[in-house]
Amino acid sequence: MVLEKEIMKTSFTNSTDIKNVLSLFSGCGGMDLGFEGNFNVLQSSVNQEINSHWLIKNRDQNWCTLPKTMFNTVFANDIRPDAQLAWTNYFKDKNVNPSNYHLESIVDVVKKYKETKINPFPENIDVVTGGFPCQDFSIAGKRQGLESKKLHDGSISENDEPSIESRGQLYMWMREVISITKPKVFIAENVKGLVNLGDVKEIIENDFSQIGNGYLVIPARVLNAVEYGIPQGRERVIFYGFRKDALKEEVLLELQKETIESLYDPYPVKTHYLPNGVPQAGLLPHVTVEEAFVGLKEPDDSEDLAQQSFSKAKFMGKHCQGQTEVNLNGVAPTIRSEHHGNIEFRRLGLENGGKNLGELKKDLPQRRLSVRECARIQTFPDDYAFVWPKKGEQKGLSASSAYKIIGNAVPPLLGFHIAKRLEDMWDIYFKRGE
Repeated sequence: MVLEKEIMKTSFTNSTDIKNVLSLFSGCGGMDLGFEGNFNVLQSSVNQEINSHWLIKNRDQNWCTLPKTMFNTVFANDIRPDAQLAWTNYFKDKNVNPSNYHLESIVDVVKKYKETKINPFPENIDVVTGGFPCQDFSIAGKRQGLESKKLHDGSISENDEPSIESRGQLYMWMREVISITKPKVFIAENVKGLVNLGDVKEIIENDFSQIGNGYLVIPARVLNAVEYGIPQGRERVIFYGFRKDALKEEVLLELQKETIESLYDPYPVKTHYLPNGVPQAGLLPHVTVEEAFVGLKEPDDSEDLAQQSFSKAKFMGKHCQGQTEVNLNGVAPTIRSEHHGNIEFRRLGLENGGKNLGELKKDLPQRRLSVRECARIQTFPDDYAFVWPKKGEQKGLSASSAYKIIGNAVPPLLGFHIAKRLEDMWDIYFKRGE
């Protein structure tokens, strides 16, 4: 551990040049925010013993600011106008050009490139990230996976058959973008359910490895957000691919081993232990929902439009999804991309099994999680506005859209862990000048 920390510190010191990131299936930018850094998180979410080199700035007794990374988002993409609206509204104040976000299906972008041979992407891309659509691999969905008949634009295949443009095969278009831009490394993300869906994981790993002159694809691994200081039981499978000719020879050999030594492992180091788990030396206890809600006022008392906004859908019985109360002393269930009726409850009444007796005794009403509470659980900072009214020509963003794009996102803090680990390892992995 000591040697690894020294390597990480050395790498952090030397890697001062900016690396360009191309983001696909970007949504409202959870992974992008993680790769950019410079946002506020709970102090209890950061293990300052393990990640002492992060150079965070404590703001008060509860909050701290993560540092800016060496990564710069030069291209983002999605088909959701509400996601683009939220992304551009936030990043315009973070020295990221709003025009970097392209509202178009990546399938159409690649098709145009093949027809015109005009490269639509910026030059000198170092990293490609992408959370290719996950509904077809999710346990909560129909799990059609690679056989999905829904197309990239949301329509259904005319002949009711899966195709290369089906939503379940959009990773192949991410593969095309990687082939065009030739990054040193790519990182793909999806739901945990993918690894249990036949041999889908192995098929995707093999397809990614065949790009261009060859990418070394590390066996995908499931990361649990709770183990990285996020107050949510959210598990995601992460794929890493490294361009072979960019890696140092000794690193190429190390990364091909069946068991990769910790010094070369691209996956971020765990910082927190699971609820009801065995405490481990150096790890912090999980961050609770109650900690995540610190300082939040009730909707009627809040000036934050995202906190004022919450689903008014009534309790529909415990046989339905989303009809449970979050455990303030534990971690939240996965924040899903849902409409109002399936958003979990911040507080249930006694008649519906509510357990938050302290708040009920204060006559606080039964209600579902607010937009801001969902964002807090996902580790989005409070300066990320998710709800605002339409004013003249300025478009508004509704609570309904906010719930969906927040649930679709990678938790920014998990993205930051991935980005910082890659930043720490950059000079170790890649040949000088790469």
